[in-house]
Amino acid sequence: MLEQNVRRQLIDIVGEAYFKDDNEALVTHSYDATPMVQAMPDAVIYPENKEQIALILKLANEHRIPIVGRGAGTNLCGGTVPVEGGIVLVMNRMNRLIEIDQDNLTATFQPGLNTKHFHMALEELGLFYPPDPSSMVISTLGGNIMECAGGLRGLKYGTTKDYVLALEAVLPSGEIIRTGGKLYKDVAGYDLTKLLVGSEGTLAIITEATVKLLPAPKYKQTMLAMYKDIHAAARTVSKIVGNRIIPATLEFLDNATLRVVAEFNKLDLPLDMEAILLIEQDGDDEASIRRDIEQIVDICRQEGAAQVQMARDAEEADKLMTARRSALSTLARIRPTTILEDATVPRSKIAEMVLAINEIARKYNVHICTFGHAGDGNLHPTCTTDARNHEEIERVEQAFAEIFEAAIELGGTITGEHGVGMVKAPYLEWKVGPVGIEIMKGIKQVFDPNNIMNPGKIFARETRKRVVVQK
Repeated sequence: MLEQNVRRQLIDIVGEAYFKDDNEALVTHSYDATPMVQAMPDAVIYPENKEQIALILKLANEHRIPIVGRGAGTNLCGGTVPVEGGIVLVMNRMNRLIEIDQDNLTATFQPGLNTKHFHMALEELGLFYPPDPSSMVISTLGGNIMECAGGLRGLKYGTTKDYVLALEAVLPSGEIIRTGGKLYKDVAGYDLTKLLVGSEGTLAIITEATVKLLPAPKYKQTMLAMYKDIHAAARTVSKIVGNRIIPATLEFLDNATLRVVAEFNKLDLPLDMEAILLIEQDGDDEASIRRDIEQIVDICRQEGAAQVQMARDAEEADKLMTARRSALSTLARIRPTTILEDATVPRSKIAEMVLAINEIARKYNVHICTFGHAGDGNLHPTCTTDARNHEEIERVEQAFAEIFEAAIELGGTITGEHGVGMVKAPYLEWKVGPVGIEIMKGIKQVFDPNNIMNPGKIFARETRKRVVVQK
């Protein structure tokens, strides 16, 4: 509970209407989209501008009050759960699209701007911002930046870090800094912009961002390739890229995911396939797109695709993409608790990783479906379970620990786009090593010496013991 004098000062900063510490507000902001993770804050505040945020952070820093920045709460690693109490700073009032600069092909916005609304505003002008997380209908751009969101177009276009050019941020001290600019070249010192992207709210609060834009591609073509052999699907992914073809989207769904997605979205797809690849190519030259797709079709058939199916029109293509984006919400219908993880491996190791996931699921007798971004090796093993069954949940946790270990053994990582937060923190040292952890802690200390910024995230109190994966 906040001291009364602190509470009064916070109300003076934002006004009575934008300071909440009633039970409903506290419970509502005690969790995010991460299952089985919850902790109550002491207050919820809705700032209007950077000046208010500066005053709030300065006061919180003086009194050692934790600050947790929050957008729409779609986080999947417990990143916006206030595990040490304190203040949840909800950024949804700061939601302006400040500028679309068509001369410099940049856009500037506040962090609370809805991701989908931003995409729609750009599309009206024939412009394009590639990062497209599956949560884009709900998520905010500030949250995307803090987690370095990826999405279906990561293979061809990259992720959020590849597009953020400039940031305005408030430090725990209340000081305001600006990094970068509308610049495609800038090597003036350390790259603080890239450092803040993906920092998960542990260093500063972002109040404004400038991102680069692209001209929207004029043409798209979408197809499905279906396989009865998962290795054939994996070989196809490697061969497509090996032939110097970079699709805009190259997605993977295993049989378990396919069955649920097809039923829920009323898709007429064969359910006896072990894997499906959803492939989309885009660009400005219709003839070159057609050539790419024709070559991709040939590769799919050479590698043993049982069926290859082209989207008949834009409506069917959109339906297929929507079905893929809805994979999580579709799987969530199976059982009360759905745990969506992400692990990334080199694309040549996709088949080995999926087979390892399946073997681990059998070993621990848990139900895991796998889908993800095959083109960049980012897979999403998703377990449908029931949090009330504590014995089963223990097996699920053991299974995921072994999945993370398998990813690292294959040259991969514990998270490709969801972030570390509190869920992955016990495994971070597996990936970066003890020296890497100490360097990161040193950076944290410089920015946030009193550890008020999203404490309890990224750095675990204790690293989990490594799993010995039987080969």
